[in-house]
Amino acid sequence: MPKPIEVLVAGATGQQGGAVARALLDGGHRVRALTRRPGSPAAARLRAMGARIVEGDLEEGASIRAAAAGADAFFLMATPFQDGPSAEIRQGLRAAEAARAAGVRHLVYSSVAGADRETGIPHFETKREIEARVGRLGISYTILAPVSFMENLVGPLFLGGLRAGRLALPLPAARRLQMVALADLAALARLVLERPALFDGMRIEVASDERTGPEAARVLSRAAGAPIEWVELPLEELRARSEDLATMFAWLDQVGYHADVAGLRRAWPEVGWHRLEDWAATQDWSVLDVAPEQPTA
Repeated sequence: MPKPIEVLVAGATGQQGGAVARALLDGGHRVRALTRRPGSPAAARLRAMGARIVEGDLEEGASIRAAAAGADAFFLMATPFQDGPSAEIRQGLRAAEAARAAGVRHLVYSSVAGADRETGIPHFETKREIEARVGRLGISYTILAPVSFMENLVGPLFLGGLRAGRLALPLPAARRLQMVALADLAALARLVLERPALFDGMRIEVASDERTGPEAARVLSRAAGAPIEWVELPLEELRARSEDLATMFAWLDQVGYHADVAGLRRAWPEVGWHRLEDWAATQDWSVLDVAPEQPTA
């Protein structure tokens, strides 16, 4: 068994950071769960699992230095979808520099696959800038770069369509999309945090499986026990909702992710990599049930 370590986890009350925090706790490690909302239900659940809840804000370097003091490692992630792209860059850079100032020995930054290239995708370019700064900090670091999360399939972008029996993807039928299960990213993050010397300086693009839209629809249909068909969503329809996401899907069609799915499975089988079928079998498909409308008076 690896020696227990203490890790500060950013975004611990969200999906990705929460998955990493739980994986670390399951492995017998100590977790400092960083959150701006220590009184939230998600924070209460982590506390019940044994995490230490630490109030802090990635905008405030002093709070991150205090939260990271004495920790062995820091799992860092930031997002542009709350406060905007410039805030993501600012928060990521401040947090990384605060971790160095606090004496953290290993920094794991969660970026996105493709961010090491010029994609023109706004939420990829922000992470590209943070990656570059992390590489110049002068401390031990690892970049984890996940592809699209399987969990996105039941997220806001697709859930309404699934409830209507459609998986509406803005990609052609033959285009394969690489996906990663949150549990797999979290398991790999735990390995990296447990073995910093082995992963020092590495950038790993992380994917569990890859499927076309029609294949994914068939998998979800079988798992949910409900008919779900693939339809190609016009890119301009998505663009009307989000220029950022439309730019990303255009890139996914023209260039796409290039993670080595087979190589990842060979290198780190202990992650327990999920195929899309494996992931779908663990989901609560009651999310597809639409509550009946209440009668009006």
